[in-house]
Amino acid sequence: MSGLPAATVRRLQKLPQVPSVWEGDRHKLSGSPPMGSQTEGECILWVDGAQGVVRAMEVVPADSGFEPMVRTLIVAMERPHAASPARPQKIIVRDREVQFFLRGILHELDIKVECQPELPLIDEILQSFEEANERIPPPLPEHYVELLAGKALTLWRDAPWDYLEDHQILAIDLDHWDIQTLYLSVMGRLGMEYGVLFYRSLPSLKQFRQDAGQPDTPEEMEEAFLRQDCLYLTFQARNPELNELPDLDLADLDPEEIEPNFGTIHPLEGLRVTLQEDEAAALSVALEALHRFFKQYHRKLEDDFRPYQGRYRIPNPQEKGTTISVQVRTLPDVAEELLQLEGEEEEPAQTLLRDDLVPEGAQIGLGVLPWTTVEMLRRTGQWHPLPQSKLVKNGEGLPVVIVRTSRSKAKQLIENLRGEGGPQGVCFNTGVDPFDGDRYDLEIVQTGNRDLHLFGEFPEDDPVHSMARKRWERRCRDTGGYCGLVVAMGVNSTRPELQVRHILALFEMQALNPTGLGLGPMVRISRQLHLP
Repeated sequence: MSGLPAATVRRLQKLPQVPSVWEGDRHKLSGSPPMGSQTEGECILWVDGAQGVVRAMEVVPADSGFEPMVRTLIVAMERPHAASPARPQKIIVRDREVQFFLRGILHELDIKVECQPELPLIDEILQSFEEANERIPPPLPEHYVELLAGKALTLWRDAPWDYLEDHQILAIDLDHWDIQTLYLSVMGRLGMEYGVLFYRSLPSLKQFRQDAGQPDTPEEMEEAFLRQDCLYLTFQARNPELNELPDLDLADLDPEEIEPNFGTIHPLEGLRVTLQEDEAAALSVALEALHRFFKQYHRKLEDDFRPYQGRYRIPNPQEKGTTISVQVRTLPDVAEELLQLEGEEEEPAQTLLRDDLVPEGAQIGLGVLPWTTVEMLRRTGQWHPLPQSKLVKNGEGLPVVIVRTSRSKAKQLIENLRGEGGPQGVCFNTGVDPFDGDRYDLEIVQTGNRDLHLFGEFPEDDPVHSMARKRWERRCRDTGGYCGLVVAMGVNSTRPELQVRHILALFEMQALNPTGLGLGPMVRISRQLHLP
């Protein structure tokens, strides 16, 4: 066991020591979700017995050892929540092994460490946690869990996103549970997010489509998202690690690997990930009616979005033995109106972002190539300039986007880029996750066929990326707004720095402004990015 660094000890000794007794403990979180590789979580608490306040709290994996207790204690001393920095006179823990561990670590800080089986303050706090957890409603009413899961799986197998665009709206006439008609928009045509939005009114649907196409900031995009009035069903992978893969296409997974998520959005309530009984009943009936409609008309819908309608008698989940008459119909006039609203009459998919170009596992970064290296690549035929280029050879070199992968994948990427008309320009655009507020800096490349491709995704507050981007933009100003795209091999090389011999191609590009491409903030739904 190693002790605290001498510098840390001196820093903590400078804190005023108060005549207080703190309680510390770690407790398994009831119903806690898996952390990392299926590891249960535990909550570490440090509480000031004199003031009755929680000074620090942290959730850690259950198998993380005793060290997190020390780290959280240091936070409690130096950066406490709702209290002044201080060093306690004595701490009390429940576990004898923890006591011995802390005693060895803290002996230089003049802090007594005792052990007792009862910790009144912490026990009271943990009890309040348990009571609060019991008051949290389940995502679905108990008797709708299996019913809605089955309906969602049926919809997944129907796969309406294989032939319906998100502007091709269906109407579901229910006339039950205070809902006259639900207006349905299908997501997933581009292999990005998959799901269905059930708008409670047609004006709400149209307003969101209009608002989502006009935001200037991530905050405005998030506000537009939360102004929707709809129920929703989205899908994600059951394995949480798969959902973190940027190039994941859920359609490649088996149905058993897919998990549905239900919820509702309302302008006055915001996002809610639980459904009340009436909402669950309405969704179960709507999903069954949709399945029957798709079974009847999917072949015709694959050919054209014409006026179709079907009426079905659906079992009422709230009254056994009774049925509800439900009509499902297409709204081609609304689809045409939405196309005109978005200015996408000729090719609505052309302004959407693709993420199928960069090979899986590729390393993406920003850098600079010295002008001597650029000249060397020109002589060897690996330099691909833009026609009518006005590149200025100024500054330390050519700013570049670097894609590094295996040799075979690099060659395939070069071939694919040429098939797309070659890279023409690159820009950085904002992405936002409305569910947790995270923001991203998206690296987007436009090819000669005017398609937009996602090359990189970086947390907006990543200091390393932020600094690299600032240097890259400064270098672009030096070159008159020109830059390059390096496709290189050697991703598994023992030498991490890029070698000239690793470069297979250097494409010239322009540094673009996202506004000039008609891009606004992008929103993430069900862990995939969507361009409104």
